[in-house]
Order: sequence, then structure tokens, then C-alpha cells
Amino acid sequence: MATDSLFEPLTLGAIRLDHRVVMAPLTRMRSRQPGDVPQPLNAAYYGQRASRGGLVIAEATDIAEQARGYPGAPGIYSPEQIAGWRGVAEAVHAAGGFLFVQIWHTGRVSHSSMQPGGALPVAPSAVAAPGQHMDRQFNPVPFETPRALDEAEIADLVGLFRQAALNAREAGADGVEIHGANGYLIDQFLQDSTNRRSDRYGGPIENRARFLLEVVDAVAGAIGADRVGVRISPWGRFNGMKDSDPGALFDHVAAELGRRGLAYLHVVEPRADQTSDTNALDPNAPDAASRVKAQFGGPLIAAGGFTPESAAAAVASGHVDAVAFGRLFIANPDLPERIRRGAGFNRYDRTTFYGGDARGYIDYPALGDAA
Repeated sequence: MATDSLFEPLTLGAIRLDHRVVMAPLTRMRSRQPGDVPQPLNAAYYGQRASRGGLVIAEATDIAEQARGYPGAPGIYSPEQIAGWRGVAEAVHAAGGFLFVQIWHTGRVSHSSMQPGGALPVAPSAVAAPGQHMDRQFNPVPFETPRALDEAEIADLVGLFRQAALNAREAGADGVEIHGANGYLIDQFLQDSTNRRSDRYGGPIENRARFLLEVVDAVAGAIGADRVGVRISPWGRFNGMKDSDPGALFDHVAAELGRRGLAYLHVVEPRADQTSDTNALDPNAPDAASRVKAQFGGPLIAAGGFTPESAAAAVASGHVDAVAFGRLFIANPDLPERIRRGAGFNRYDRTTFYGGDARGYIDYPALGDAA
């Protein structure tokens, strides 16, 4: 079959997958309030999408209250949140799957209404994101100019990432994915449009990559490098990102990560429009995965605009080792089996992506369900 390459086993660090159809991390804003606590509804959602020998990468999860940027996104810093994630891990494992929790800090992509004491969001430099965001009540608001972090605070953040990884393991997750993509805090340090520091975290590429690498080393030291993945978005423009020399930047990042024995590197292809339903791809965008793979050398997951057929071709070429699907997984809880059988797909409903209840979350039918 045209998709056979997706159903070959793959070792990612400490886990061995039966197939290469990965569930991408997808912000859905349905944690229990107050407290940003994963709840049984979330466990049901992830359990539906788990498969034997398959990898589920859970949605971006706040490492601290200050990390919050989206109302309803879960955290992994309180005892209640850890207990909630334990229910998710149990549901995924009951289906025979593996769970990595994506840990993040949103940095400037936040609003003071979600910050402790109503403080300004923090970032490497006081550079506001363009356009609008949302406040705690989902109302549109202009982005605020963030406060620049000092070096002592950066060290504290490294410790918070480390503790979040330990908390994820305590909850039963098989590992964590460090969110270094899509214009959030780590990406803000990496790219020179948002990092205008003059200390050891700014200026040359080596300095701008320091925060990411300190986080990776701390997390790997806590739970083992073979249980750590990293997500990056080379050439990505989401959340107003831009760098003067992205090729050199991400070559350096990939090579440094490749020296650390990580479970995988997860690359968001810049060709895909994340907010469109047309699935149009930019033919002039760089092929990020193959370039990054050459520098990284280890297992690579690619995401962004793939069909099952193009995913299988990418895996067969050797340029990627697995492919993460987002919108298809939202609407098709049994996506790997549908791809395996060549079955059709449910259509997703974008109006139910963010926030809400069970509708558009756990009510998409699997193969064989009654219409």
C-alpha cells in the first residue's frame, strides 16, 4: 500500500513505536476551571486517540502560572494538575499508547489578565507581538509590551521546566516535549526579532540558543535524555516571528540538540498555513525537516500540511522518521487505523477547536460507530 512506510516500528529514545502516525500537540482549552486542571473529559479525548504502539503528544502545558497565555490551557505545576494528568496517562496507556506532555511558557504571547497579580507578560526583550491576542475571558485585546526577564529569572525558569518534566513523569507520562516553536518563550529567545538582549542570552546565535539548551540539559538531567523531545519551527512566522538568518540559527540549534541523545526532534514545516482550511502549501518555503535532519542526526518527527500519502513518502525518503497530524486527529480519533485501511475521514469543525465542552471534542465517530 502507498502508506506502508508509516506502519513500520520506530524507536524514539526509551519508547518503541509500532507505527509512525503521531498525534501532534493541540491546544484545545478544555481544562477544569479554576486551576487549569486536566479532567476526565480530557482523559477520554486522549484515550480515544491513543493506539497500540502509537505516540500521543499532549497539548502545550503551562510550567507555572506565569507561563499561562491561553484561557483553559492545562498546567502541570500543582498537585491537582499532576493528578489530572495521571488520569490522562492511564487512559492512553490503557489503549496501548505512549504519552509525552508538551511543556511550555508562552512568554509575550499572553495578557496581564492571565498573569499572577495582573503583571505584564515576560519575554527576553520588551518587544510586543503584532496584532491581537485574548484575555482571560476570551475577549480580543491588543498584545501588551512584555517585561524583559533578568538573568536570575531566566535561571528560575530553567528550574521550572525541569520540575514540570519531573511532574509529568510523576503523573505517568512516558516523557516530555519541550516547546521551542511557534513564537513562544523559547522561540522568542532564539530569534533576533524578539531577542535584543546584550548579555549572554542575546546577540550571537550561540547566546540566543543558550536558554533552550539550558532547559534541555536540565530536563534531560532530571528524567533522562531518552525521554525528552524538542519542537522547533524553523522559518516560522506564527506570532510575528522572524530572524535575520534562520538557516544559520536552526543549523546551530539542530546540531547542538543532536549532541544530546534526545528521543526526537519535532519540526514544524514552514510551508503550511496553520489558520486556513484550504491546506494550501507554500511551494517556495524551505524544506525544514530534511535540512534539520542532516544537522540533528537523530529521530525526526515532521508536522505541517501532510496527507497520509505525503507523510508516507517523506518517511520512505528517509528525510523524516515519523509524521505528526493535527486537524485530522481532532476529527478522527482512530486516525492510524483509518490510514492503515485507506478509509475516509471525518470533517473537522474549526468552531469547536478552542474551548467548550464535549461537542467537537469527544463526539467524532470512529470506524464502525453508528452514524
